[in-house]
Amino acid sequence: MLISPGRNVKHSDMHLLDMVHMGQGNDGKVYIISGNWDPKDSAFGILNTETPKDTRVFMTVAVDLVIAGIREPVRFVIETKAKIFPQNERFWYINKKPLQEKFHLKLKEVESTDGDEAAYEVVSIISQTEKDRKKANLSLNISPTKNIPEDVKTPNGDESSDPDEPIMSGSGSVSKEITDEELLKAWGDTLKVWHQNLALRPKQVHQLCRKGIPEALRGEVWQLLAGCQDSKDMFEAFRILITKDSVSEDVIMRDINRTFPAHDYFRETGGLGQDALYKISKAYSVYDEEIGYCQGLSFLAAGLVLHMPEEQAFAVLVKIMFDYGLRDLFKNSFDDLHLKFYQLERLMQDQLSDLYEHFMELRLEAHMYASQWFLTLFTAKFPLFMVFHIMDVFLSEGMNTIFHVALALLKSNRKELLALDFEGILKYFRVQLPKKYRSEENARELLTTAVSWKISSKKLKKYEKEYMSIKEAQMQQEDPIERYERENKRLMEANMRLEQENDDLAHELVTSKIQLRSDLDASEDKADALAKELLSTKTDLVELEEEKKRLETESAQLKDMCRRELEKLDQESSRNNAIIAEYKQICTQLSERLEKQASASKIDLAKIKEVISGCDRCTKLANTDTQLKSMDTSMTISDGADPNQVLDATKQIRELELELAQTKLALVESECKTQDLTHQLNAALTELQASKNTWFQKTFNSIKEAAAKRDPKERDSKDHKEKERENKERKESMT
Repeated sequence: MLISPGRNVKHSDMHLLDMVHMGQGNDGKVYIISGNWDPKDSAFGILNTETPKDTRVFMTVAVDLVIAGIREPVRFVIETKAKIFPQNERFWYINKKPLQEKFHLKLKEVESTDGDEAAYEVVSIISQTEKDRKKANLSLNISPTKNIPEDVKTPNGDESSDPDEPIMSGSGSVSKEITDEELLKAWGDTLKVWHQNLALRPKQVHQLCRKGIPEALRGEVWQLLAGCQDSKDMFEAFRILITKDSVSEDVIMRDINRTFPAHDYFRETGGLGQDALYKISKAYSVYDEEIGYCQGLSFLAAGLVLHMPEEQAFAVLVKIMFDYGLRDLFKNSFDDLHLKFYQLERLMQDQLSDLYEHFMELRLEAHMYASQWFLTLFTAKFPLFMVFHIMDVFLSEGMNTIFHVALALLKSNRKELLALDFEGILKYFRVQLPKKYRSEENARELLTTAVSWKISSKKLKKYEKEYMSIKEAQMQQEDPIERYERENKRLMEANMRLEQENDDLAHELVTSKIQLRSDLDASEDKADALAKELLSTKTDLVELEEEKKRLETESAQLKDMCRRELEKLDQESSRNNAIIAEYKQICTQLSERLEKQASASKIDLAKIKEVISGCDRCTKLANTDTQLKSMDTSMTISDGADPNQVLDATKQIRELELELAQTKLALVESECKTQDLTHQLNAALTELQASKNTWFQKTFNSIKEAAAKRDPKERDSKDHKEKERENKERKESMT
């Protein structure tokens, strides 16, 4: 199996694929070959790149088959267009269509090497598509970047063409250029108001539609008129419906090949336009099972798809068929359509009596010329600019628009029709009448006449009652056996349709049951898994509750311990405060005592000075500080001095000084202990607040460490006191 981007590829330019599967299918009737290519290979760059909107790329696929009896492998080549979707595209399979090709081999018998079986060699191989193209002398003439043209023009050879040939559907030039600025401005203002309240149609829309919708706004306004501007459910239904099979596919394919052949967008067989028509027509045939696909419906779909995407065109088509009552014309053996024909003839009898009498003389009935008018809304024969203007009015005013346009056509061509016979009138309706409105001026005049025609609903109701009375009378006059046979035939057809619907519903029911069984099994498996998960969760919950209780007990114990420690610390702090207060009191008492002793010492010193004042030597010594300080050990006391009293006073002073120093030292040590305890208390409170779930052991260790820190300080304090005491004793001994 080989592949290559492009077309008209040389055999040497084909790239071999990695074979995935090769062999007979499950039914034994199909031989399946599948392969993959490497996306990293630069040769497949085009096939690995997303194609722009409304474009396709060509690819060539080839298979080399070894066929029994033929010496060399036979290469079958298929050229096709492909669309490359992005990786995140969800509905890529919607556009997927099977491609079938038939090949013709011309063989020549040659001598066999083994002599048993006949041997052949290939003289030529040609595909059916190429054969048909050569036969018709046609070329594909396909551009990979083809888009919908803005202006579609009818060939200019109309005057020189055969006057007996009708114009092709889809002819006529429809330009998006704005020629009436005031009309465009009016539509712009109206749409602005309309979008503010989509449920309420502005009053001026009726008159504006009669003047015509600008081509650039038609897609948007048509959706607003039909009431499906945001029908997401219908869009999603369309994507699903086109994936289903339709019993009308053959009729659809035959119909779309003759739909708007004059339009470039629909001219190419298998092109983008015909592909869009195929999907819309197929989707509607599956959506409306009672009616299915109605012949001529593709013309209406073509007019819509030229103004909006496929999904939106499908939504508008459904609205026209159901809400505007177009599908009623196809029901019950076209009974409603025959009613419309009778109403049209009665309107002619009332308002165009001479033409009506002429038709009656020729036995020309309305169904002979007006069928396409009602079933396709004038889209099958008339130029596009006229068709689109009729659609503007139809979507605004409803089914009665067909009567208005039909009467306007008959009145505008009254003289010509009165001058013709039966065959001439039918030919005129088929050929000359559509050609007359290739002129936009004639088309505008026709629409002006149509919208000005007054047709009352009461009159149409009256004609309907007349028709029903006539039909009832005919049924009574009819042979009962024939009537019963016809009724029986109708009931049999209805029964067959109901049986088909029943089979479809039964198939859907079986499919639904299988799907429900599968979903139920999946739900049961999921329920079992959830039950196991619930049991595991319950076990984890019990364990977590036990852990919670244990942690709560631990937390309570920790709180009790911390409370006891805080109380102990408070007691120690109170005791230390009491000691400090006692030390302060002692210091105060010592200070007072020292002041008293200092005063007494001054008095004693004054007495000593009075005693030694009579001795010159003692006086000189007393005048100097150094001599006065050493006077207690070296001077000779004069007669009359008491040396024991002086020594006692000096000794008392020394003791007071030592006691004062010791008191200050004890005060400093007490303050240090107090600061240390306060710091430990704050640290314990901070740790308790930061982690309520702190383990008991951790807190206990922190308290032990705090206690261990205090012990060395106390030992140092005791050692310091002992040294002070030894120093004191040594000083006293020295003294």
